[in-house]
Order: sequence, then structure tokens, then C-alpha cells
Amino acid sequence: MAKKCELCGMKLTLEELIVHENDDYILINKPPHIASLDERNADKPLSILRLAKAYHADAQLCHRLDKETSGILAIAKNPEAYRHLAIQFEHREVTKRYHAIANGVHDFDSISVYLPISPIKDGTAVKIDRQKGKEAETIFNTLKVYRTNTLVECLPITGRMHQIRIHLMCLKAPIVNDATYGGKPVYLSDLKRNFNLKKDTEEMPLIQRVALHARSLTFTLLDGERTIFEAPYPKDFEVLVKQLEKYG
Repeated sequence: MAKKCELCGMKLTLEELIVHENDDYILINKPPHIASLDERNADKPLSILRLAKAYHADAQLCHRLDKETSGILAIAKNPEAYRHLAIQFEHREVTKRYHAIANGVHDFDSISVYLPISPIKDGTAVKIDRQKGKEAETIFNTLKVYRTNTLVECLPITGRMHQIRIHLMCLKAPIVNDATYGGKPVYLSDLKRNFNLKKDTEEMPLIQRVALHARSLTFTLLDGERTIFEAPYPKDFEVLVKQLEKYG
């Protein structure tokens, strides 16, 4: 059962997103701009949950990613598999690695940000709240430095909403194109000297979403084997990295 992507109108099936599948789990590379769960106000709901249910009737999402975030997402095919991974998440035995492109040049070497987070009233964003916030911790490492940006590895220890995004803001390293938390877009004209834009055209950012990708997920399967599952960069994230490599 194929459903249309809201952004591009193309039909999408779960099969084309799968990076690994066994008797218990489906690991997919979630595209950006698709919600993990059904959205209340969507006219034509397209979600990973719906695609998963169409592929396997008993499918349950073991966690979720923000709509704009791409990357590795685990889906359980049966209740036992769901419980097995849920317990690992609860006991913080799952290793989640994200890659982010941050504005500015930064040298992070196992930098830990331990700042509590509370949702803002409308529920679309969060704030640091030392009195009433829930504990939140993220560890950051610099992977590569470019002229104006940094590729950062993000290891969330807890799993709060927008945790990585607001913690990077606190380090004065907001994620590219993350306007909610102070991130600025990156244009090719920022990187390429003597860049000429065609007449009567408007330059678009190199990536038109928050530049955050869930790179890998490590957890223990039901047979006791601890396994790492990786998701390649989607096209938009890869384009940004390649242009930074070339000109940045």
C-alpha cells in the first residue's frame, strides 16, 4: 500500500525505506518531512506508523523522530520485540547517535550538556527550565570543522523533545536552518567565492529543514546480540555536507 508524500507528491512505501529487517524488527531510514505518528490536523495524513501498519499489521514504533529529522528508526513486528526494546530505552541501554551541521566553528570533545527542559505552552518548542524542567543530558563531539560550520556528533543520554536542538543552542552552536533555536540557513553564496545567481531567481538554502540526522541506533536483539544499525545521509543532508567539503 503506497501513500503520497505531502512534500513531493510521490508515492512512498515502507519497503523502500528499510535498511534491515528480521523476524522481530524493521529498521528504516526515515525521510525528512514525514511525521512518525499521525498528526491531528493533517488533511491527508501520511505517517511512518501508517506505512508500517500497511506493511506489517502488528507493527509498533519503538520511538519517534521529529517530522523534519531524518534517520534510523526502529519498528517492532510483535509485542515481545516492542517490550524488549522499550525496556532498553527505559534503562538507557540504547545508544543513539545523531549528526548535526551547526552554525559556527566549534571544538567539542565529549562535551556534556546537562540542562533540564520544559515544553513551552503551545507544545511546539521547549525551553531550559532549571526549576521545573525534566532532566536532559547530551554529549557532543566535533567530527569535522569547515570554514563557517561544524559537523557534530550528538549522543542524547535522555530522550526529551528537541533536546539536541536546544542543547546545541546553549553551546552557541545552533543547528543550521533551525530558526526555532537560533539556527541560520546556509547558502551556496556563503561558501562559494564569485557566486553568481541567475537573474530574477531567488537563492534557496542548501538544506530547507533542520540539519539533523539520526545516524545510528545500537541495541540488543532478542537473541542477545548487541547490534548497530546505521542510516546513510538523505540527499539534502548529503548535498550540504558535500558543498561544505568542497567550498567550506
